[in-house]
Amino acid sequence: MSVLISSIYFSPVKSLSFTNIKSCIIKKDFGIVNDRSFAFSRIIDSKKAFILEKNPSERKLNNFLTLKNSPVLNKYNFEYKNNKLILKLGDKELLSIITDDPEQKSILVNKILELESSLMKPIFLLQNDRAPFFDTSHSNKVFNSISLINLNSIKDFEKKINQKIELERFRGNFYIEGLEAWEERKWIGKIIKINNISFKVEKNIPRCTAINLKPETDISDKSLLKLLKKNYDHFDMGVYLRSLDEGKIEAGDILEC
Repeated sequence: MSVLISSIYFSPVKSLSFTNIKSCIIKKDFGIVNDRSFAFSRIIDSKKAFILEKNPSERKLNNFLTLKNSPVLNKYNFEYKNNKLILKLGDKELLSIITDDPEQKSILVNKILELESSLMKPIFLLQNDRAPFFDTSHSNKVFNSISLINLNSIKDFEKKINQKIELERFRGNFYIEGLEAWEERKWIGKIIKINNISFKVEKNIPRCTAINLKPETDISDKSLLKLLKKNYDHFDMGVYLRSLDEGKIEAGDILEC
């Protein structure tokens, strides 16, 4: 049986919601175009925020809003298209801004603070299309990663704990089918190809408490992190890829390993 790309997602805003797409553009050593182009800073002033926006080496995970430190944001979806960032609650559009307008970025921040007053101020919306907001490290270097999730590994986990698990909890870019459960863990250090685009499999993806959140809510309804450790003696689900070529990938493409 062939290994296929079942679905593709990208996250316009670092560590927040993912959007399902039919295809994506890959750039060498960059990853998926538009993935994590934005981020919300937290508890830092505008001067520090500007430094983080321009300089990836200065970034630390706790400088940004994430589902781990701000689970209330799991209720919202962010979509990015045609230079517009759209804030949604379910299917309802709450606000749409032009992203090259600083005033409109401030309007979006104020809207989020209006909706969720518990968030700690100040908050700034940062944007860097050339150096997106990734925190994946390997050999002490940050790289723009693509997360690949094996659907059969999720299914195996479901059987172990006798619970249904929504794939959205794992917030992956590529979901694959046709591979035996956990076989992807044997790929570390190897080269795989999708539509003649080469990727190096860099490392397993360690999970955090964000996977306990029920999709599109701020409710932690499962103890998946503890259950991963209990059943497999690790906290991982999926692997990180580094893109070695450029091209286009579509849902349904074959993965060669």
